[in-house]
Amino acid sequence: MKRYTDANTYNNETPSVVTIGTFDGVHIGHKKIIERLVDAAKHNGLESVILTFFPHPRMVLQQDSNIKLINTIDERIQILESTGLDNLVIHPFTREFSRLTAGEYVEKLLVKKLKARHVIIGYDHRFGRNRNSDITDLATFGMQNNFTVEEISKQDIDDVAVSSTKIRQALNKGDIAKANKYLGYNFMLTGKIVRGKALGRKLEYPTANLVIEESYKLIPKQGVYIVQSKIDEKLYFGMMNIGTNPTVNGTHQTIETHFFDATFNLYEKKIQIELLHRIREEKKFGSLEELKTAMQEDEDFARDFINDML
Repeated sequence: MKRYTDANTYNNETPSVVTIGTFDGVHIGHKKIIERLVDAAKHNGLESVILTFFPHPRMVLQQDSNIKLINTIDERIQILESTGLDNLVIHPFTREFSRLTAGEYVEKLLVKKLKARHVIIGYDHRFGRNRNSDITDLATFGMQNNFTVEEISKQDIDDVAVSSTKIRQALNKGDIAKANKYLGYNFMLTGKIVRGKALGRKLEYPTANLVIEESYKLIPKQGVYIVQSKIDEKLYFGMMNIGTNPTVNGTHQTIETHFFDATFNLYEKKIQIELLHRIREEKKFGSLEELKTAMQEDEDFARDFINDML
């Protein structure tokens, strides 16, 4: 997959089949669209192109928006690389870009830059200044500029019954099983391991303290999760606590993972951790001994869950 950080740098001379969207989560509904895109391109000797935008339009146009995204932009790229897509164009979304009329948008991006011959789009897609144009307008532009438009019907989308919004809601409730089912893969957190207060070491449960740089990344509901991570090409399992460590009167949210049967030093390493199952809520215990007992119970549950899964 070739990646472009701006539609203006796209330089493929072969005409294309294009789909457009944010694709946050790259969930099973998105993958249905991408499969159609890739198949249509292959059958017609064209290039498959996803045109997406970053930052998310709401981050730019509604600066008070507190929208949280399922994927960081790097995670989105990583997932799209496995779809068979030929080209990913991540166009910068700016206020200036948002002011393009529908006609300017079609002519400058779809026709001149991406050389679109066929556009696959959702029935409710809107574009252009103030989002005032729809799929009917796009079809009219297509007739004028020698490209066809294929609509993904409401029924097709409803049949999948998945949306990025539903996945965000599941994650906010801590329903990681539902989120993973809708995504078609395990929800992930990617960041750097930094030194914490070493409380876990005192409890004989040393933890890796994950810091995520991207403030827009959605963090699931606080609690204890079963997780896995591939580190140095080996798969490790463990348990993660997302929360404030109320037993020791913590005030800031941390993401701490204890990996089972592991002795490595992860400080300053960037790793990716996948969430598999939520065990329980984070609780305030009466003492560190009670906390340690609870962690031992969490470990027993997690190991049983992992053994059943393998």
